[in-house]
Amino acid sequence: MDNKLRILIQKCVDKNREGQRELYTLLSPVLYGICLKYMKNKTEADDVFQDAFIILFQKIDQYKFKGSFEGWAKRIFVNEALEVLRKKQRQLYIAIEDANEDNSVEVSTNTVDVYVPQDRLLKYIQQLPDNYRMIFNLFVFEGYSHKEISTKLNIAIGTSKSLLSRAKSILRVKINEELSKKCHEEG
Repeated sequence: MDNKLRILIQKCVDKNREGQRELYTLLSPVLYGICLKYMKNKTEADDVFQDAFIILFQKIDQYKFKGSFEGWAKRIFVNEALEVLRKKQRQLYIAIEDANEDNSVEVSTNTVDVYVPQDRLLKYIQQLPDNYRMIFNLFVFEGYSHKEISTKLNIAIGTSKSLLSRAKSILRVKINEELSKKCHEEG
């Protein structure tokens, strides 16, 4: 960690408003991106962003200068987004372990690399049901394993795997629909 960031963190510990403003400016782009990935729309993302920054400033004295500060901050934002989603949807998960295996989606082994603009992909992710979006983000963007997700959210590992599979399937359909639409427009 460079000395400038260390000094900035110490200013925030001391409740220095200028230090808080600098840290906010430094971390906002990355942390707001996390909020957008987890929440359904910009308004919800804005609320989580504001609340999570308040938590970050309240808990900044707990950061022990071990590991990445940005990683520590990201955990606060991810946890706040998850907490909001939990409150919003009391009955978050349905037992899926009993699901019939015949309901699985067949995926062609012939793959094609397709470029999807980041803003379009983000829009598709935001359209996922809350529980699918939460699992997708934790697994794909935060790098959690299914075991870690199941522990964090108090669900079965199979439920995590199933929800991720369904999220990917929905995203695949949306992307294929867009590609099909583009082909028809160009053709």
